[in-house]
Amino acid sequence: MLSVAQKETAKAIVNIFETGSARGDYASVTLLAGDSGHLTYGRAQTTLGSGNLHLLIKSYCAAPGASHARALEAYLSRLSDMDLRLDTDWTFRGLLKEAGSDPVMQDTQDAFFDRVYWTPASVAAEKLGLIEPLSTAVVYDSVVHGSWSAMRDRTSARIGAPSKSGARRWTQTYIAERRAWLAGHSNSLLRKCVYRMDAFDALVAAGNWTLALPVMVRGVRVDKYVLELAAPVRVSADDASTRTLRLTQPRMSGSDVLALQKALAKEGYALNCDGVFGENVEKALKSFQRDFGIVDDGIAGPATRLMLGI
Repeated sequence: MLSVAQKETAKAIVNIFETGSARGDYASVTLLAGDSGHLTYGRAQTTLGSGNLHLLIKSYCAAPGASHARALEAYLSRLSDMDLRLDTDWTFRGLLKEAGSDPVMQDTQDAFFDRVYWTPASVAAEKLGLIEPLSTAVVYDSVVHGSWSAMRDRTSARIGAPSKSGARRWTQTYIAERRAWLAGHSNSLLRKCVYRMDAFDALVAAGNWTLALPVMVRGVRVDKYVLELAAPVRVSADDASTRTLRLTQPRMSGSDVLALQKALAKEGYALNCDGVFGENVEKALKSFQRDFGIVDDGIAGPATRLMLGI
């Protein structure tokens, strides 16, 4: 049984392979010419061609509070049909990117990739007697990347099952077999993926079968701090109750208008500070904006407020 830290380290390694980040990139949308998976998305790069992208988006749309659910629901039937025209549907791709910053999507991806990739991989590894964290990570990588079963059988045909050859020797042989298979593949994109096996080879050479931290993978450091980092949440901290002040009919009034008048008066503009936004306030505001090189529209928005210190 892997510890939580060992499990997260194994996932971080594969995240680095997939997106270059130990945390993974939840908003990553990729399309590479010649990729049989076609459009790929998310932290572990699930694909349109496998049908898993449909399952992921379906799970997200069913999740409470999913901010982009309504827009993405319109694509579920096309995803189910694996409509390859989605590869170049820029509206759809833009929606995926936007949804990647939604904490609900991030939670959905975490649960989905655990269910679809991590759990089957860890069970498969355990059934073979591959119980060390590094061996489990190797299996997980192949389940995510593809062709695990074929490479498993190819390795066992060469040296026998792990129970016969030994788990560590079997894992090392598997890494070598998979590297050779990738290096000689007819798909040039897969030939470029030998770095995955080279990274595992480096961990084997270091004797790090327990995935003890820190580890370096393709120049990315994975340590306790990185594993404990939460995914970024892109939400504004602006007070929604802050109004943009301007000349209207009826006139805007209140404490925020009064604060604006006082700030302008402090800058030397003669105003009656009565808390009502009138023509005199607009005139003073435009003059202030011109003096400080910002758009002189007479509207007290974020930039003008910042310049006035309110």
